[in-house]
Amino acid sequence: MHFVVCLKQVPDTSEVRIDPHTNTLMREGVPSIINPYDAHGLEEAIRLKDKVGGKVTIVSMGPPQAKEALKKAMSFGADRAILLSDRAFGGSDSLATAYIISTALKKIHETEPVDLVFAGKEAIDGDTAQTGPGIAQRLGFPQLTYAIRIRELTDTSVTVERKTESGRQIVQAQLPALITVEKELNDIRYATLPHMMKAAAYEPEIWTVNALSFDLTQMGLKGSPTSVSRIFAPPGRSGGEIIDGLNDPAGTAASVVQKLFQQNVIMVNPLMKGGKR
Repeated sequence: MHFVVCLKQVPDTSEVRIDPHTNTLMREGVPSIINPYDAHGLEEAIRLKDKVGGKVTIVSMGPPQAKEALKKAMSFGADRAILLSDRAFGGSDSLATAYIISTALKKIHETEPVDLVFAGKEAIDGDTAQTGPGIAQRLGFPQLTYAIRIRELTDTSVTVERKTESGRQIVQAQLPALITVEKELNDIRYATLPHMMKAAAYEPEIWTVNALSFDLTQMGLKGSPTSVSRIFAPPGRSGGEIIDGLNDPAGTAASVVQKLFQQNVIMVNPLMKGGKR
């Protein structure tokens, strides 16, 4: 089987700061990492390859330095890595990004038919959760989102357990299909020495805008109907009031109730005033 993993290099959000004057991300000195959700998609693709045989291809879109993320991904056991990198891709929102990646996947599918595409449920630098479903829609693949377990994979179908707001669902789709994954799906392995040595010598393929028949009006700023107007840090929260209830529990309780009334957290029903209904 042929498994394709959509992978993104993102800034480590635990290190990101926001410039208070320009309201933009301060990326200088911030390390880049593989998007954590994508890493779990890669792990699952490699597990399935180990189980049923086949090949794992990684596809990413980003600047030239994203090659480092692809080389790291190769150290876990992937077989091929492709980086979509061109200035024409710059400024693409999730809609345009889905167009670019799906166009690349169509080209891959022509020569090496794709059975299953994995993507993280979202990227931690955008949190839109739109790119994976957008790729599936453009490919015409059924999409299984928020997967936390692959229950069964056959030559023609895949069955997954997915997380929902109200619980869990068991869903099945015919192959080829696209799955977006949660972190609960698996535990990520450590890279082995042979794979690390292979990855160190490996050079990912670079596909530019000239490598495929792209419609330039559907990428970059021109092809992006959405944009970020500004980024800002949430205002700091002041500390709450601490009330000592040990010495005077009854008085403290009365004081708390009074404060709740004053802030309209608790409101008196006018029909209940004076004990009358």
